[in-house]
Amino acid sequence: MLQSIQIKDFKLNSGVTQDFTLSYETFGPEIGTAPIVLVNHALTGNSSVTGKNGWWKKIIGEDKIIDTQKYTVLAFNVPGNGYDGYFIDNYKDITVKDIAKIFLTGLKELKINQLHSILGGSLGGAIGWEMAYISHSVCENLIAIATDTVATDWIISQCYLQELILESSKNPLHDARVQAMLSYRTPKSINERFKRDLKNDSSVFKSQDWLDYHGKALSERFEIKSYKLMNHLIKSIYVTENEEELAEIKANIYIVGIDSDLFFTADRNKETFEIIKAKKQNVYYKEITSPHGHDAFLMEYEQLKNILNPIFN
Repeated sequence: MLQSIQIKDFKLNSGVTQDFTLSYETFGPEIGTAPIVLVNHALTGNSSVTGKNGWWKKIIGEDKIIDTQKYTVLAFNVPGNGYDGYFIDNYKDITVKDIAKIFLTGLKELKINQLHSILGGSLGGAIGWEMAYISHSVCENLIAIATDTVATDWIISQCYLQELILESSKNPLHDARVQAMLSYRTPKSINERFKRDLKNDSSVFKSQDWLDYHGKALSERFEIKSYKLMNHLIKSIYVTENEEELAEIKANIYIVGIDSDLFFTADRNKETFEIIKAKKQNVYYKEITSPHGHDAFLMEYEQLKNILNPIFN
């Protein structure tokens, strides 16, 4: 069930002061009665992480790797993602650093002093990096999957292309999502799946139909102002200029890369790991092997379970 916290007079890094509605859901034992796992969602995700429509229900739930009989799972909605009916117009004033501070304010309002883990993939992982960097002792474990501590020029360029589509297309959400899917997957993944097959003996390739399906699905459940916000947030990822400072985070840090990720690349993950490892012992690099690219963190569940199992069991 969605619940919400009203945050008044929050000062953004841009200098703008405004109010925010921070909505969230909890799963499992009541807050304060069990270790708490905060799960941060990605660009098109939300606070519904488990249950019938949960986007990570194969990982989180009763008798799953993150067992909601053992852990309290907490998930915030990024303010303005629209899942709770709350939207933000001045999205360019907001950065990932602001979202991390809003989430930390939410924890304070819920009287949560420390988390067992912060876990997130893609944008959610970047928010996790920011939270742990701002508050070095907020969690025992930071698990950042298919993400980065900065938006590289490659990421900035991808987000810029998304902006151009959103501003100029006659069907902006559909077309932006089609382009995004091509950066979240790989040529090998798409080629091996569709093999130039046509849909029902028509002249439409199944690969085109698949892209149209994803574009249509996003258009039906997302508002354009929310998508613009979330795309902008990815572009704004910038934890620190000096990555050695990340070694000041007290938590066990688990950096999880994907060998075929064309978006947040594995070589960047390895580079970050090596920089932190030179200053800190309890940092670990794990890698998902997959042909599917960035989206593998939502697909390669058995590998992800093997990575997470020692942390949660």
